[in-house]
Amino acid sequence: APWDSLCSPARASLASPVLCLADMAGPIVQMTRHNQAREPVPYVTLSQKCEEAAYEERWYPAGKWACVTKGEPMYEQSISMSFMKLMRYICKENSVGCYLGMTVPVLNEIHLTKEGTELEREVITAYYLPGEFQQNPPVPMDPEIHITERAPLRVITRVFYGMTTEETILQEISLFWELLGSTDTVLRETYIVAAYENPSIPQRRNEIWFICRA
Repeated sequence: APWDSLCSPARASLASPVLCLADMAGPIVQMTRHNQAREPVPYVTLSQKCEEAAYEERWYPAGKWACVTKGEPMYEQSISMSFMKLMRYICKENSVGCYLGMTVPVLNEIHLTKEGTELEREVITAYYLPGEFQQNPPVPMDPEIHITERAPLRVITRVFYGMTTEETILQEISLFWELLGSTDTVLRETYIVAAYENPSIPQRRNEIWFICRA
């Protein structure tokens, strides 16, 4: 099962000693059992461009998200550590003590340096609370997980596949700008990488989100 690969030595090398992946055996088995039922984050498609350079504009309503902020030396380290924390919260380490259900995508909010050539170290990883928990989110046992009400969001999105590293993300951002051309309707410093599969899958589906100005 794909979740089992999170226990590989390569993944373990990205985690801190506190986040021992061997401790995740139970939650990983539980998430594998529920792997077929993944609730999509709700949104409305506003427009689509279906040519070779396909992308679409979407509107996401306000909602409650469980968020973790990390600032490790490498982007991959930050998202892996945050993802493991969120997995624990989803599986059992919450005030109701049960599996909450997986939603997709998991969002990773990133910021570019002033020069636009590198990512800032701080990454916010966010998990959308399933519909049944939106009104009354279970409280996380981990103090590093915060429940946040995020405002409505309008984005322009484009799919890409593979591992997400600082290099590949910067390439995707650059490519997307070339496709969109000159525009002042989206932010230039803040972007979102949307992940539809767990970080251990090499050819996983991702999206780069350009955030429209309010």
